[in-house]
Amino acid sequence: MERFGLVGLPNAGKSSLYNALTGGGALAAPYAFATKDPNIGVAKVPDSRLDQLAAMSKSKNVVHASVQVVDIGGLVEGASKGEGLGNKFLANIREVDAIVFVLRAFEDDDVPGPSDPLEHLRVVELELALADLETVESRLGRSQKVAKLDKNVAEEAAALEAAHAALSQGLPLYRAGLGTDVRAALAPHFLLTNRRVLAVVNVGENELDRIPDVEARVRNEIAPPGSKSEGEVEVLGMSVQLEAEAAQLDEADRADMLGALGLGEGALPRMVRSAYHLLGLRTFFTTGEKESRAWTFRAGAKAPECAGRIHSDFQRGFIRAEVIRWDELLEIGSWTKAKELGKIRLEGKDYEGVDGDVMEFRFNV
Repeated sequence: MERFGLVGLPNAGKSSLYNALTGGGALAAPYAFATKDPNIGVAKVPDSRLDQLAAMSKSKNVVHASVQVVDIGGLVEGASKGEGLGNKFLANIREVDAIVFVLRAFEDDDVPGPSDPLEHLRVVELELALADLETVESRLGRSQKVAKLDKNVAEEAAALEAAHAALSQGLPLYRAGLGTDVRAALAPHFLLTNRRVLAVVNVGENELDRIPDVEARVRNEIAPPGSKSEGEVEVLGMSVQLEAEAAQLDEADRADMLGALGLGEGALPRMVRSAYHLLGLRTFFTTGEKESRAWTFRAGAKAPECAGRIHSDFQRGFIRAEVIRWDELLEIGSWTKAKELGKIRLEGKDYEGVDGDVMEFRFNV
């Protein structure tokens, strides 16, 4: 299961956000390092398409896609040199697939620390960039030497040189304007800033009207319009405390609370979907009376690989996929009727799965 890590300064709201997403019981306290060891939980990916398909099929069971959430201890200035949780923090974050920055934008005299989200962003980005710089410096010299003897290593050496130039300026790699080939060549080094980022800007409960302004401030800093980092970073404002309170209510009361505040479905579902797509994940569905289910696949995956998400035998003995778009199926009203009308497409091994496909697979092992 893909995992994303919640990263931020102490008291930014990471543990409260973790609890809201996972229903977990992480300690959320107004002092530094309340979280020393990472908390790990699972967040459901809300998807109204699946809910509609399940209603159509009168499914007895509904299974949503999910991602793993890791609440990592607070990052402080100097972490790359061992301050705070230091190397322990950095080791924990290396194990996640994508990073969620939690940036504080609320004032509270009882909660220590800065309330400017750009200050939070500055510290987080700088510490991760410095940690990456240390990693790159330890590998660059050797790579340059080997590249003189082995041309196959030249691309990796060039990528490390480009990374070194950016990181030396304190610039994280996801917004350094590096080409996709360079980013790919750096992937084996598991650099902290060579990942896509979702920035959550945490405002106070009575400051919901500030969300557009604080989102714009952070977005203009981290991914200004027209920049190469625009597609690498997403920014989402919310009141983590409000979302956490709403998450504890049953579905009807939660909808009433969020509706009364003008928040629609709330920010948590949008955040999970954003993180899911940042990881390059997409969804196909299976639906029937017994079960409707969302299955996760990587963008660009072919039909046999999608089939393998259900069972390895499906991929090994793949014959064909039967496919229809979720909305077209809903309009027709049932899989059986869609088949009778000739609306189910037959796709082979070269078919590339599309987000929102409803599929059944034929296989033989």
